[in-house]
Amino acid sequence: MRLWNGWGNEDSDLTMELSDGLRALLEALVGPGTALSQATLNEVIAKVPNTRLDDHPQINTDPETRVRHARGQSLPDWLEMHSGNVDTFPDGVAFPESSEQVRELLAHAKENNLIVIPYGGGTSVVGHINPETSDKPVLTIDMAKMNSMLSIDTESQLATFGAGAPGPVVEEELKKHGYTLGHFPQSWELSTLGGWVASRSSGQQSLHYGRIENMFAGGTIETLNGTMKIPTIPASSAGPDVREMILGSEGRMGIITEVTVRITPLPEKEKFQVIFFPSWEIGISAARELIQQRVALSMVRLSNPLETTSLLYMGAGSDSSGVVALEESLSKKGIGEGKVMMTFGVTGSARHCDAAYQLALDHCNGLGGVADESGLGENWAHGRFRAPYLRDPLGAEGYVVDTMETAVDWSKVSEAAENIEQAIRTALDDEGEQVHAYTHLSHVYGQGSSIYTTYLFRIGKSYEQGMNRWMKLKKAGADQIVAHGGTISHQHGVGSDHKNYLTAEKGKLGIAAINSLCEQFDPKGQMNPGKLLPDDKH
Repeated sequence: MRLWNGWGNEDSDLTMELSDGLRALLEALVGPGTALSQATLNEVIAKVPNTRLDDHPQINTDPETRVRHARGQSLPDWLEMHSGNVDTFPDGVAFPESSEQVRELLAHAKENNLIVIPYGGGTSVVGHINPETSDKPVLTIDMAKMNSMLSIDTESQLATFGAGAPGPVVEEELKKHGYTLGHFPQSWELSTLGGWVASRSSGQQSLHYGRIENMFAGGTIETLNGTMKIPTIPASSAGPDVREMILGSEGRMGIITEVTVRITPLPEKEKFQVIFFPSWEIGISAARELIQQRVALSMVRLSNPLETTSLLYMGAGSDSSGVVALEESLSKKGIGEGKVMMTFGVTGSARHCDAAYQLALDHCNGLGGVADESGLGENWAHGRFRAPYLRDPLGAEGYVVDTMETAVDWSKVSEAAENIEQAIRTALDDEGEQVHAYTHLSHVYGQGSSIYTTYLFRIGKSYEQGMNRWMKLKKAGADQIVAHGGTISHQHGVGSDHKNYLTAEKGKLGIAAINSLCEQFDPKGQMNPGKLLPDDKH
């Protein structure tokens, strides 16, 4: 069973504890944490009001089920669940097993004027699935039982799944036939195929496999105005692409029930390599040139100097002797203070991988890069889904960690990354609080790159103080993103946290067009209101 107030499953072997070394490092970086008492599940269940829904054979109104569907995995969600300060819950949760049952539920919602919230893996980090205060009853529709592969066409390399299929199920089913989807967001273990489409997700190896919009070939969407089926066509010039109406729609237009995706044969070989560069500027040039010269890599990730040092020492725990030895070795090769760490991957046939690997290595060497020989690249691949598990042990010690991400053109990357990080780092200066912030480029394109900033700070003396601090940090980073012309979200979606920054990216006319689409599918605003569109278009 999933944790009711944190990341992962109750029996997960990926749960983490803070080492003495990491605890000492945190105290040095931001000060000693203050552990706060945590609300119990029973205490939060006691706050659940009576349901406003009439009895329905598909709808579960059990208070615990409603608590478990009340919040996602954003930092505000975490703070509310751990403090017990939760004041909105769905009135009931349905677990349909087919598109027909989803249609029945939507017909019931339409007839009874219910609010409907689609629920995939519950991994949203921007408030996608949170009920708002409303005078209308709220029905959450959990897609977990629609999680199987429905068909596969190996000749066309297409596969259809129920939208509730989580990442491991998708890969397990495809592997039986010698295929992979290759979509690996950090939430891969728990997030679902339908959720990836609804939030325009990006996987860690999108250079090779593509983002979810490249994989999404068609499917079925149940709306309050009927069923929409999107056929699988290789390419079309017949007007606007209807798939784009659903990609990133976040449940505002309907519920995705079936998804057909473009699949790829399992790779013959895969390898991940870490390269150290003397400086951030050289690392950025290396990343840009590798992608613009079309070296066939599956991923490129570049950590700035502070993230490079932070990751090396945080990963070392209480024994940093290995890191010290690595730094001494790098220093002898001209890689000293200010160094940055790039991780790149090659995926595909053995011949393809060997050629791409050597091309990348030669290019990096030409820019003064030094290849790691200790296996850091494979270590990254082995622990690629572990980062979210750190939030709970940090929280238990009085610390919180969150992230912000965007994407900008290459000409803006260096300045934007510096200014976003600096704005976050200094956002709590008025309180005398230290914020530890560092950045990496997580996805690269010919035109530009994503910028992904992680920041860690103390909760404070209360969860309310922690929330107030987060709001200041979030605004500081978001304002800089808008100032540099970046997208408010490269991979996390919009939800409720980002919606009021959307106009800067889409423009008033663009927002009006999106709003018109929502009104077409959902005239009364019953589908996941309060998400995606700015408040004035609520």
